[in-house]
Amino acid sequence: MGLTSRGRADSFAEGRACFRLTGYRFAGSIETMQPMTAYFRDDVLEKRPYIRLEWCLEALRNPARREVQPEDGRIRHWIWVDEIGRYLRVVTLADGVTLHNAFPDRRFKP
Repeated sequence: MGLTSRGRADSFAEGRACFRLTGYRFAGSIETMQPMTAYFRDDVLEKRPYIRLEWCLEALRNPARREVQPEDGRIRHWIWVDEIGRYLRVVTLADGVTLHNAFPDRRFKP
């Protein structure tokens, strides 16, 4: 069982518990804290429920490509995801760790 942002318990795929707290999402266990913006937590994960946190974390660890946005210093990371048949773009804040956005990128060319 997991506790959603609305305070109700839900079960999640693969039998993993998932708890959302302000600024963090815990996947699997309390030791795997991942900082994220309120936008990522409240908008991205809610509007794109098919995006898995594991994919985002893998994009940070082993991106196919990484580049810094010159206008604000945010960092784009891309990773191929077989399950959706596209590259996933994951955007972090300038610290390179805090998740801010994630979406399938139709225009990305490796």
